[in-house]
Amino acid sequence: MQFQFNKEREFDIIAIGRACIDLNATEYNRPMEETMTFTKYVGGSPANIAIGASKLGLKAGFIGKVSDDQHGRFIESYMRGVGIDTSNMIVDQEGHKTGLAFTEIKSPEECSILMYRQDVADLYLEPNEVEEDYIKRSKVLLVSGTALAKSPSREAILKAITLAKRNDVKVIFELDYRPYTWKSTEETAVYYSLVAERSDVVIGTRDEFDVMENTQEGHNENTIHYLFKHSPTLIVIKHGVEGSYAYAKSGETFRGHAYRTQVLKTFGAGDSYVSAFLYALSSGKDIETALKYGSASASIVVSKHSSSEAMPTVKEIDELIANAKTISV
Repeated sequence: MQFQFNKEREFDIIAIGRACIDLNATEYNRPMEETMTFTKYVGGSPANIAIGASKLGLKAGFIGKVSDDQHGRFIESYMRGVGIDTSNMIVDQEGHKTGLAFTEIKSPEECSILMYRQDVADLYLEPNEVEEDYIKRSKVLLVSGTALAKSPSREAILKAITLAKRNDVKVIFELDYRPYTWKSTEETAVYYSLVAERSDVVIGTRDEFDVMENTQEGHNENTIHYLFKHSPTLIVIKHGVEGSYAYAKSGETFRGHAYRTQVLKTFGAGDSYVSAFLYALSSGKDIETALKYGSASASIVVSKHSSSEAMPTVKEIDELIANAKTISV
């Protein structure tokens, strides 16, 4: 089965939402209290996905708000440098700052992220800063869950989805749940459900779908039964080393296995998965192949130090699929 996009569009994907700074621990195998050096990268789920897509050869654009300072200029310059259209990236004029994420790499199994998200610029994207003429130039609008956490970003995202639906732009919702951004799981469930029901494709981990459904131990069958009553035609649920499942509204189920790799850290896998999965779909590959691309890309990124900088090329993904073993669970 293949997923159909409107081919007569300038952009393959426009992502909207968070762009921030990742400061990844340069020193491995020690707690953050003892870490003295960090390396700076562009971060934030939709920014990472746009970067990954661009490195894979897709034409990507970005809608978001960055701070009017050195960090904001670094983000815009880096994203433009990897081929992303930043013409709809807004510079904040009210003194809001860029979000910072410090990462800790104690071991491949024990990594953590310390986030600074108070009054960050990306959550101040206004609805009137989202332009219909820009969105309708794309095949896909990629929406990330964190942007729904606060107003006015929340309303800007809802407006973008309305404009996408009006103009035959596929809406892809990447759940990207970050608990520290939200007031409660009940609030998250309300807005996640609202957006998921209006999306064409929904992608997330099993735990993230549990948050959306406000349940402790959800089941894939219940999730797809609920969402297929609404707009989604494809749902991707990731289960870590157990692999991922894609469910089509037509009734087909596909499974993708995780690939063995030398894991350095656990973060960045989800963003690289989505960018490669979307690349495969937009390139006319079937869903089963898209799952392989997503899993392979994720395994490459967790083996490297950064998230955005580590986003692989098509050649790297193809080589890993050809040579690496999958994890049997």
